[in-house]
Amino acid sequence: MATDLVTVNLQPLGKTVTVNRGTSLVDVLHEYGVEFPCGGKGICGNCRVKLLRGELKADRNQQERLGKLHLSDEWRLACFCAVDSDVTLEIAQLESIILADNTPFDFCPGNGCGIAIDVGTTTLVAQLLDLQTGAVLDVVTALNPQTRFGSDVISRIQSGLEGNAGAMCRLIREKTGEMIVSLLAGRSVEVSKIVLVGNTAMHHLFGGLDLAPLSFFPFESPSLSAQSFTPDELDWKIPGRPTVTFFPSIGSFVGSDILAGIAATRMTERQEFTVLIDLGTNGEIACGNRDGVLCASTAAGPAFEGASISQGMRAATGAISSVTSGNVGLCCTVIGNTAPRGICGSGLVDAMDVLIEGREIGEFGEILSGEEKLLLQHPVYLSQQDIREFQLAKAAVATGVSILLSHLGITFSQVDQVFIAGGFGNYLRAENLVKTGIVETDASKIVKVGNTALIGAKMFLFEEPGHADQIRRKTSHLNLESDPLFQEIYIEKLQLY
Repeated sequence: MATDLVTVNLQPLGKTVTVNRGTSLVDVLHEYGVEFPCGGKGICGNCRVKLLRGELKADRNQQERLGKLHLSDEWRLACFCAVDSDVTLEIAQLESIILADNTPFDFCPGNGCGIAIDVGTTTLVAQLLDLQTGAVLDVVTALNPQTRFGSDVISRIQSGLEGNAGAMCRLIREKTGEMIVSLLAGRSVEVSKIVLVGNTAMHHLFGGLDLAPLSFFPFESPSLSAQSFTPDELDWKIPGRPTVTFFPSIGSFVGSDILAGIAATRMTERQEFTVLIDLGTNGEIACGNRDGVLCASTAAGPAFEGASISQGMRAATGAISSVTSGNVGLCCTVIGNTAPRGICGSGLVDAMDVLIEGREIGEFGEILSGEEKLLLQHPVYLSQQDIREFQLAKAAVATGVSILLSHLGITFSQVDQVFIAGGFGNYLRAENLVKTGIVETDASKIVKVGNTALIGAKMFLFEEPGHADQIRRKTSHLNLESDPLFQEIYIEKLQLY
C-alpha cells in the first residue's frame, strides 16, 4: 500500500523535503530560490528543474512549452508538476541580493522600539530600530512569497481576481509576522510602532482590499488610505500591542513606497526641482519641489527586473550584473563570481550600451548582423525580443519623466538632481542610464539613493501620522496615458540613438 508521503531531494543543495503525495512543486520550491515570474503559466521557463531520478509526468501542454524553450527531455517546468513519487531534482539555488539600508537621518527621539517594513513586490526588508537612539538593532530580509502567483503587480492582480487574493493576503501577513518574530528573538524590548510601506497592489493585498478597481481603466481605487491593524487581527504572535500601519498610497499604481521615497529625499522641502525614479518591479516616478510633486507609474519593471527577458533574473548569484567592452569581445561580471545563468537589470543596461556603442544594434533596435541573438557570455545571450523589451522599458521611463516635467512646466535643465532608488538602481552606472536614453540629463546630476522606501518607512516611525498626510497633500498622481501627447512621445523614445 502506497504511503501518502513522498520525498523531494534537491541538488546541489543536499536537502530532502517530505511532502504529501500530489503536492505541487510550486509549493515545494519557492522557498529554495526557484522563481515563477510568469505566475505559473509556463511561459518564462525560470522554474525549470532537471529530473535526475524518479518520475514527473509531462503532459502535452508542458511538452510543447519545453520544446518552445529548447529544453531536452530531462527538464520539467515546476509550475506544471505535482509530485506523486520520490524524486531527485537539480535546481538553480540563487542567493538573492536584497537591498537593506543603514542611511542616517535626522529624528526626534521616542520611546521603546519600532519596526519598519518595506513590502516589495519581489523582496521584503524589515528593520528593528531603537526609537531613543535611532540605531538599527537588527534586519531581516526575505523573498515575497506571493511571487509564486507572478513576478509583477499585474500578474498578482490578475491572479487575485482569479481567486487567489485570500491566499496572497495570508502569505504576506504570515511572512511579515515571521520576520518580526525573528527580529525580536532573544530580545526583551517593547515595540510601540510597526510601519509598512509598499506599492498600491501590495497595500491592497496585505489589507485584503478589493483588487478589481486596479484591473481596469481608469485604475482608481477608493481604498488608498492608510490601513491600521492590531497584531491579533494579523494573527501575529508578538508581545505587546504596537500600532500597525500600512501607510497610504498616492494613486492607482503609486504606493506608500514612493510616499516614503519622497520623505527620504525631502522632495517636498526643497526649493529646487528633483526627480525620483524607482526602477523596481513596479517602475514609479516622482518630480517636483516644495510647491508640489507629480507622480506616475510606468511599465518598466518587467524588463529591468528580468521577468520579460528570455534569460532575465533578479540580481542574484549567477546573474550578469555588468558588461563592458574588452579587447577580445565583451567582459561580463557575474554576481557570486560563478558561471553565468542569466542577466539582471544592471547587466541589461550595460549590455545595451556596449552593443549600441559598437553599432551591433541599430537605432530602431534591430540586430544589424541579421542574427536572432547576440552572445554575452556562454550560455547567456540577448535575443531580438529582449532588445524590444528593453526599448519598451526605456521608452516607458523616458516618456514618464518627460510628461511629468512638461506638466510642471520645466525641462531637465531646471532639475537639480535625479534620485535613482531601489535594489536595481544600486548597481547601475549613471553614465549608461544617460547613454541608453533612460534618463535624459547629465550623469553628474544622477544620485543613487538606495532603498528609499525603507529609509522613509523608518523616518515615519519618528513622525506623527500627520507628517505623511502633509506630503500626500502636496503630491498628485497623473495617469500618463491621459496625456494627449503620450503616444507621440513614447514612439519617439523607442529610438536608441
